[in-house]
Amino acid sequence: MPEKKLKFAVVCSSNMNRSMEAHRCMKKRKFDVKSYGTGAQVKLPGTAANRPNVYGFEWTYAAIHEQLKKKDKYLYTQNGVLGMLDRNKRIKERPEKFQDALEEFDLVVSLDERVYDQIIEDFFDETSQVVQTGACSKH
Repeated sequence: MPEKKLKFAVVCSSNMNRSMEAHRCMKKRKFDVKSYGTGAQVKLPGTAANRPNVYGFEWTYAAIHEQLKKKDKYLYTQNGVLGMLDRNKRIKERPEKFQDALEEFDLVVSLDERVYDQIIEDFFDETSQVVQTGACSKH
């Protein structure tokens, strides 16, 4: 009888950078993985640190990519955001909120301490294990 394949969730705030890179790496190694964000909105770097680009989770990676390319193709190419969105749209259509996930996971990996606290407070049940890591972000 084959062993049950473990189901993983990787979670960051916006389901844009860290969770998507973890999703890509784990998927490449044949893990059963999904990625999510827990924030109220998706935030990406803008023209200044205090001026992020903000989107709802209903936006597709392709639509965000096109909008940012029209805003300032040079800036968003240089800071890596367009490349990150290209990677993301090869993995799935749009960011997803962990709060809306209907699946159960054997292991939930939080990639941010604030996200970990939110998962524990709002979602922890006794059937899943939650791990918080100290991941680095390029964006």
